[in-house]
Amino acid sequence: MRTEAIAKARTAAATAPRRFLSAAAALLLRAAAPERRHVLHGIAWLLLAAGLEALGPLAGKYFIDNYLLPRDAALPQIAGLLLGALLAGALASWVRYRQLVRLAGVAMRSVQRIREEVYRHVLRLPMPFFDHAITGQLVSRVTNDTEAVKTLYVQVLFVILDSLIILAGAMAAMLWLDWRLMLIVMALVPAVALIVFAYQRLSAPAVSRTRELRSELNAQVAESIAGMPVLQASNATERFVERFRSLNMAHYRSRKRELRANAWLLRPVLDFLNVLLLAVVLGVFGLRANGGALSAMEVGILYAFISYISRVVEPLIQITMQSSQLQQALVGASRVQALLAEAEAPVATDQGRVGRGEIAIEQLSFGYQPGRTVLHDIDLRIPAGSFHGIVGHTGSGKTTLLSLLLRFYSAPVGSIRIDGVPLEALAEDTFRASVGLVPQEPFLLAATVRENIAMGRALSDAQVEAAARAAHAHGFIAGLERGYDTPLGEGGARLSVGQKQLLAIARALAGEPRILLLDEATSHIDSDTEQVVQRALAALRGKVTVVAIAHRLSTVRDADRIVVLHHGRAAELGTHAQLIDIPGGLYQRLYQLQQLEDEGAPGEDAAPQAT
Repeated sequence: MRTEAIAKARTAAATAPRRFLSAAAALLLRAAAPERRHVLHGIAWLLLAAGLEALGPLAGKYFIDNYLLPRDAALPQIAGLLLGALLAGALASWVRYRQLVRLAGVAMRSVQRIREEVYRHVLRLPMPFFDHAITGQLVSRVTNDTEAVKTLYVQVLFVILDSLIILAGAMAAMLWLDWRLMLIVMALVPAVALIVFAYQRLSAPAVSRTRELRSELNAQVAESIAGMPVLQASNATERFVERFRSLNMAHYRSRKRELRANAWLLRPVLDFLNVLLLAVVLGVFGLRANGGALSAMEVGILYAFISYISRVVEPLIQITMQSSQLQQALVGASRVQALLAEAEAPVATDQGRVGRGEIAIEQLSFGYQPGRTVLHDIDLRIPAGSFHGIVGHTGSGKTTLLSLLLRFYSAPVGSIRIDGVPLEALAEDTFRASVGLVPQEPFLLAATVRENIAMGRALSDAQVEAAARAAHAHGFIAGLERGYDTPLGEGGARLSVGQKQLLAIARALAGEPRILLLDEATSHIDSDTEQVVQRALAALRGKVTVVAIAHRLSTVRDADRIVVLHHGRAAELGTHAQLIDIPGGLYQRLYQLQQLEDEGAPGEDAAPQAT
């Protein structure tokens, strides 16, 4: 088994560069598609700049051969040559500026576009994806990894492509000067290619692991901040610090392996090759002199070749030095591309509308994993405008049924219909506008009360206030220092749990839904606030179809019908009065247990004494 694991790891490491390169190329093409004209213009400026730089040593050779060695240069000629060199340098600098601005603009616009696309894509992913996703890693991909597009543009289209063009120009000039010496210099290129290949093979696994560990660090920080009250209350801070230290040490070691590859294979080796190549060229010219002086022509060529060697070696050094950044960009781009490759939730295109809000559930069975059914043959009809409660022990399938009603998951067996139309046939906008949700844990933006109720919808102030009044939330909102314009802070930190829940109800009602789903909306609020919620639900009778999952039976006591789920089956169905009279029934037992809890049963108080 260990041998197989090692073989798989080696195979993954060997294929990683190709996989990263393929993903990065796909992402780069996606980002560059709207910028094709600007990219071509940037490359044209780059070619012009590289061409101007390639002419420099030839101009120096011309000056040495025709004016310096013959000592036949008049002051006007020297001044003219110097002025020409200055003008050429100024032109090259201006061209470089234009090329850099053009490509940098392309890079920044591409990052902006890709980041928005990734964020939009994440919001459209199906709920099963988020069952296993880690928030910190997703945040890292949207914010950090999308920067890989900028790196790819700057490193690939600017540094590497620029270096290759300069290298090609220098090689062409050396071929024209002396093809034999050019072949000697050309021997450096395969040596550098071998170094880059070795670097890629050695650093790719370390870079990939570093990225993964960085995402895990982000995830743990986000998780710790979100659960800070629990961490401090349970005295778990030191344990989490130790866990973070272990993860951080793994990240440090991975970075160290990456940096070790950089230190050995990048600048030091190339600097040595540069010195070696210069020594070889000087040696060749020394042998040519054969104990005598070099000819005037050879002195000019020697100057040009020494200049071109730096123009050959420096681009190769730049290409190799960028390998580290390029490797990280390839890994980041592959992570972004993998996220974009995740299939979005299917969106129905039919234009069926929700009119009355009648719900029909027929022979519905569902399981999150094959062979593990959570709901079994659920048959239920909920008339339009009625109030239905769903109760049951933990794990009975209540939240699963609600998730199916919200179309977060699709059931392979059975169907759910609204007004006779299959749930999956309703257009997304129509469905979401017609179904409101009040979750167990209210989600509030770090924004004003008004913005939390409107939730980006074009609602007037009157509509926002009407929704708050319908949810019985207007009273406490009016008591805030700035009313509906009061900032709530992150997660609504300034509000009580009950007030948050009333805001969540107001938000759901602001969309004027035909169906309102409540997921244990009263499980964390006090009895007084629960009565407020009950009055709000009573006011909706006959207007909105209400389906309430409830842990506290008092919330659904006045429901038209109550469904009791047990091990994923609809075990009992009826009104509160009907179910409470079933001897030994599930609902009766649930009701009696809650009565004991509310009254503080003697058995509960005696338990600690018995131990």
